[in-house]
Amino acid sequence: MIGGLGGVVDEGSPRCSRAGCSNDAEWQVNWRNPRIHGPERVKVWLACSEHDEWFREYLSGRDMPVQITRLGVTLDRVESV
Repeated sequence: MIGGLGGVVDEGSPRCSRAGCSNDAEWQVNWRNPRIHGPERVKVWLACSEHDEWFREYLSGRDMPVQITRLGVTLDRVESV
């Protein structure tokens, strides 16, 4: 099971975490809040190809380090840039 905003999946294909989207997820949006957590704390939202850049812009605009990877690629940290 992979978690995310609305992307929690128990069965079937993982879904995009963007509100109102039911597309299959293709990307993992790996991010963290540097005011609360160190680089080793990685949060993951899921994204379809239509919303991966939306998530990047949303998080980057709030000074959150973000790295997008293919679905299934696990990161052990997200560094600040």
